[in-house]
Amino acid sequence: MATVKTEQKTIGQTINGMDTGTFQTIEKVKPNGALQARKQTSGTVMFYWRYSIGSISERVKIGIYDSTAPPKSLAPTAKGYSIAAAIESAQILAKKHHDNIEQGGRPALLAAELAAQLLAKQVKDDAAKAATAAKLDAEQHTLKNLLNKYCDHLQRLGRRSHADARSIFKLHVFQSWPDISSLQANQVSAEQVADMMRRLLELGKGRTSNKLRSYMRAAYQMARASRSKASIPSAFKTFNVVHNPAGETEPDESQNNPDKRPLTLAELRTYWQNIKRTTGFKGSVLRLHLLTGGQRIEQLVNLLTVNIGDDVITLFDSKGRPGKPPRPHTLPLVPAAAIALRECNYQGTYAVSTDCGKSHLSAVTLSHWACAAATEIPNFQTKRIRSGVETLLASARITSDVRGRLQSHGVSGVQARHYDGHDYLDEKKHALETLFNKLEAIVHNNVEISRSTQDDVAGKAESSKNQMG
Repeated sequence: MATVKTEQKTIGQTINGMDTGTFQTIEKVKPNGALQARKQTSGTVMFYWRYSIGSISERVKIGIYDSTAPPKSLAPTAKGYSIAAAIESAQILAKKHHDNIEQGGRPALLAAELAAQLLAKQVKDDAAKAATAAKLDAEQHTLKNLLNKYCDHLQRLGRRSHADARSIFKLHVFQSWPDISSLQANQVSAEQVADMMRRLLELGKGRTSNKLRSYMRAAYQMARASRSKASIPSAFKTFNVVHNPAGETEPDESQNNPDKRPLTLAELRTYWQNIKRTTGFKGSVLRLHLLTGGQRIEQLVNLLTVNIGDDVITLFDSKGRPGKPPRPHTLPLVPAAAIALRECNYQGTYAVSTDCGKSHLSAVTLSHWACAAATEIPNFQTKRIRSGVETLLASARITSDVRGRLQSHGVSGVQARHYDGHDYLDEKKHALETLFNKLEAIVHNNVEISRSTQDDVAGKAESSKNQMG
């Protein structure tokens, strides 16, 4: 009987004859596993590499079968894989699995890849967070923010200078140097601060240049000292300032010269006679200002009614060491000054006020009133009253210590600041009485006749008249 030979099907024929939804092993793959195929309901055939390790079995998807691909092509086409390309891909997967079989094979490789991906993602997220934090830090710790925080601190301490500092920073730093203002404060150089000062000098604003340096120097010093000084708010420490760029610059000393044109005695007397004739609230305030020794106008207009006592008033000097609260400054009132204060009809919160004490008189307004009362005095400026009073008292042999305490120049030295508890009210009163007598004195034939001498002469004349009567 003759033997019938069965014709063996090709892989292509096997794939074409597959039933839908079943897996068919196409070929064993070295060194591990097999290439399988599965026909989908759409007729598309998908290749898989199937392997087992221990109790784990997995089919790894390779790609779609492309029946039109060159039979010997090992690279996938745009449509999918040839049989040879599918076998090649399955062998690559099998070799990776086999080479790492002692470490757990493909499952271990997948776990390692996932861990690597998670780590990469974590690194990326951390870098993004760090970049965001760095950006936020850069925005929060700029030169602009440091200077603003310094002004806020001055304001909380009751320092009137905060307004002047804000104005200078706004005009001559933030608006004029926006790029430097946006730098982190600890990256600003002394050269950049010097350039800001130089610009003001070239504009003819030498005094403002020095004030800018002074305010910036104080702001940086506060941030720098915050690292070791607990009394400074911790917000300054976050700027991480380790050096003071403003402190490394040099001021223009020629712009810091004191006023060399104090009012002369004759000019003070002229001014006094003019404000004596000025009626109403305006005249009262001007007389109070002069007869209390030419106090700083900003401090005088801030006099509170609660700080008015029996023949004394207490002002608060906001000038002084950075970080210190305003210093109380008590002044005795000579009779004429007490009368001037009463004529202000003080009530409410502020004593020097035009709205029943709700707000205080503007310092600028008082200064304008003073200028209006001194039109015949050449080059009159309100600050010349203060320097004129000190010059007058110096000529009357009032000591520099008493003059300094009267005009609140501050006290220096350990003994004066910490051990000398004397209030100096008697000495201040004597100085103010001397000022009043000098203002009221009459010069006759180059001889000064004091107010007390005038009163004595008038008293004797009245007595003689009575006796004759």
